[in-house]
Amino acid sequence: MPGSRLCGVRMKCDTVISNSLFLSLGSNMGDSREALLTALVELDRLGIRIRDVSSIYRTEPVGYVEQEDFLNMVVRAETHFEPAQALEVCQAVEKKLGRVRQERWGPRIIDIDILFYNDIKINENTLQIPHPRIAERAFVLIPLREIAPTKFKELKLFMPKQKVFLQITRVDVTISLHEKGVSLVQVPMRLL
Repeated sequence: MPGSRLCGVRMKCDTVISNSLFLSLGSNMGDSREALLTALVELDRLGIRIRDVSSIYRTEPVGYVEQEDFLNMVVRAETHFEPAQALEVCQAVEKKLGRVRQERWGPRIIDIDILFYNDIKINENTLQIPHPRIAERAFVLIPLREIAPTKFKELKLFMPKQKVFLQITRVDVTISLHEKGVSLVQVPMRLL
């Protein structure tokens, strides 16, 4: 990706991938399973390397409840991007898949949130890390606990009451990604 442009901003591309991040992905419009998998392929292609995936869970909507259930998952990834650049990549993938920001907590083809980025904390208008509503969302905490039990324990949170149903197993997600050309390289997880 050297010299490439994304969202009209020139991105620096180093060969060293040294930043660990966790992302939450959700969808409740169209073929949500396909939207999640396509988002992962695009993230990986653009330099946010997917290292581990949770199962996909079906969850009731939060906030605006008059809409279809969501499919949600959490992934662990690595990247050379700084946090703002990682956010820009996530938003570019959302835009490519057809995300239109109209209504807070409304239906969406894809939603990609940065949950954690290394051990840093950011509190800006456009980017907050850790994500400020992690503790309120079982649809984030359950898949996070699945792929990063140590990280989950460090949060010292109680699981919020929300109906969450296993929809597609982690193994099946991994197989689907492999078929799409994304090979999950299992690397030792750094504690954030």
